[in-house]
Amino acid sequence: MEIKQGIPIQLELSVIRKEYITPHYIRVFLTGNGVEQFICTTVGAHNKIFIPPKGIDKVYFPKLNTDTKQWITPPEEVRPVIRTYTHRGIDIDKKEIWIDFVAHGDEGPASEWAINAQKGSVLGVSMKAKKKKLQQDAENYVLIGDATAIPVLGSILENLPKTAKGTCIIEVHSKEDEQHLQTKADIHIQWLHNSQPQKESRLPEVVKNLILPENNRYVFIAAEFSAVKEIRHYLRNEKKWQRQEFSAVSYWKSGFSEDQSVLERQEDRNNNF
Repeated sequence: MEIKQGIPIQLELSVIRKEYITPHYIRVFLTGNGVEQFICTTVGAHNKIFIPPKGIDKVYFPKLNTDTKQWITPPEEVRPVIRTYTHRGIDIDKKEIWIDFVAHGDEGPASEWAINAQKGSVLGVSMKAKKKKLQQDAENYVLIGDATAIPVLGSILENLPKTAKGTCIIEVHSKEDEQHLQTKADIHIQWLHNSQPQKESRLPEVVKNLILPENNRYVFIAAEFSAVKEIRHYLRNEKKWQRQEFSAVSYWKSGFSEDQSVLERQEDRNNNF
């Protein structure tokens, strides 16, 4: 199947099965017509998920007015909640993709949906048909993230060459939430345990105590807004890392929904890169 690069792929998918891969991490397997189109995307890259309201078994996607270039939103009673996620894997032969969700009760619509999802539950998934590289080429890597970043960190680790070396620091709820992440590279994975990440992350403290590589290096940071901001400030201003040596993205902001914090997170990233 030939799909034009950059064209949005927008599909209504249904749950085949789900599994708790750790006490606070749910993997949901999805299928549906057109799943094979996702072969044109990058596992580990962002997507948008569309969560239908309770009692609605169909996904009503926003539609683009091609004349005005404005999005037309569905009526409020059927309007889905939109969140940014990452598809963790794809199996074209089985017509499946899977998405991992951090299970933190009913605090957020995506977590609540994943916890309550059953076989046949529907979810909208949208991505641009585009291949992209998740990280820059380097010899030395520092990968930093919290539980929300495990899908992208796992994808990066799987694709690093065996000549790469470095450190990967991941903050999760507890020892039971550590995962087995595969890599051919010489990467030391360090797990931090924090049962209340919404209060304060341990990531900045640990990063500041690292012996960092001096050259041919690249750091990837994905975590809560305040933690990302503190780590980036430390690397840029105290350790004098250059812009091209890292990527930093905040996936969420403590105390705020994605809708409430998206503009601040985007503005902060744009002002610092």
